[in-house]
Amino acid sequence: MASALVAEANRACVDACAECAQACEACASFCLTDSAMASCTRLCLDCATICQACTTLLARGSAQARRLCQLCAQACDDCAAECERYDTAECQACARTCRACAQQCRAMAAA
Repeated sequence: MASALVAEANRACVDACAECAQACEACASFCLTDSAMASCTRLCLDCATICQACTTLLARGSAQARRLCQLCAQACDDCAAECERYDTAECQACARTCRACAQQCRAMAAA
């Protein structure tokens, strides 16, 4: 859960980005064990990094946060699409979390 210091308007998106970053890191770690899942690993790591940056900018109330949220939504969609190709618990959980994060980021970007 986001800190009490995060603006209420940003809280849902910060929480979604933080949860997504964690799910992507877990999925990437799992996918590292199978070279056939290299694309999934790369997309998960990129998505986690963008989600973490989004969390940071939202927490500080940066004017750049909305623009980064647009990029984050696209990264989450790309990651989810790749993860959905694999029938593992880690990939399926990551895909669901990415879809939820993309939705929150699009809402934040449009606000």
